[in-house]
Amino acid sequence: MTKTLTTTPINLTISPRIQKRLYRGELTQQQVSKFQNFLSEVDREFLQHRIIINNTYTRWFCNGTATDEELRNFIQQFSVFSNQFLIAALLKAINSPTLQQSRASREILLNELGVIYRKSGQPIGSDMPQTEEEKDREGDPELVSTEGTVDGGICRFRAAHFEWLIGIAEGLGLHYENIGKRKHGSLTTLHFCDELQRLYGSEDPQIAEGASFAVENWAAAGFWQELEDGFTRIKQTRHPDLHLAFFTWHNRVEAQHAGHTLEELEEVYFHPDFDQSKFLQGGREILEAIAIFWDGLNCDRLNQLNT
Repeated sequence: MTKTLTTTPINLTISPRIQKRLYRGELTQQQVSKFQNFLSEVDREFLQHRIIINNTYTRWFCNGTATDEELRNFIQQFSVFSNQFLIAALLKAINSPTLQQSRASREILLNELGVIYRKSGQPIGSDMPQTEEEKDREGDPELVSTEGTVDGGICRFRAAHFEWLIGIAEGLGLHYENIGKRKHGSLTTLHFCDELQRLYGSEDPQIAEGASFAVENWAAAGFWQELEDGFTRIKQTRHPDLHLAFFTWHNRVEAQHAGHTLEELEEVYFHPDFDQSKFLQGGREILEAIAIFWDGLNCDRLNQLNT
């Protein structure tokens, strides 16, 4: 009998990897259909979450009308999240249930700390000369890459993501000592940081898997583009020397991370001990924490406007 393949709506689909496993007889049509239904639920619960489809703050930010005071507040709060994320990423690597998942977690952590992605067999960097403007927009090839692996990559202090944030912060009158520490975080920012550690770095692999999937798909859903658009307009109109590499690089690389999480989900879903309810719980709870972070920034903005 010929096996038929079905797809899920819009965002999440049965991948060619699953199709091949079905054709080879490694999975039954019933298993694939159940996985399709699960992906549809993930789509509803995660990808249709309000903070993914309608982020009020970043939608406003993309207009490029933020005042310098609003920009400094944003950079300070975002720097706390970015720096404290390292703790959650380390916990995720420590608590990974398999060596393969541990390596995937370390890829993200080590790149955050300054180990540059490299394609196998290719050197770091590029022979193509770039202007300073091109380096800021596309990333200095000596410091960044969006493809490959950290395995065999070079570590450079200036390639650490936090150092890129220092670059944009200094253009707004902030310095290393003004950003990144918990003492600089608002209550809503710190709540997000703590939830990242509890959920993304959870000892329960089912909770962590759901949180990771939600985080990476949030990151790939477009808010980086809205931030880049806003900063680009601000650079063009008010701050020509603003360094935007942190935002332009993340905007280009996050889709790669989201693709990896789908592949990881396909691996864990068909294990007998996979717990759908815990996976969904981890994703729902981290998305609520993400929403609280952005809502906090939006409240800061509105309160500043009203005072």
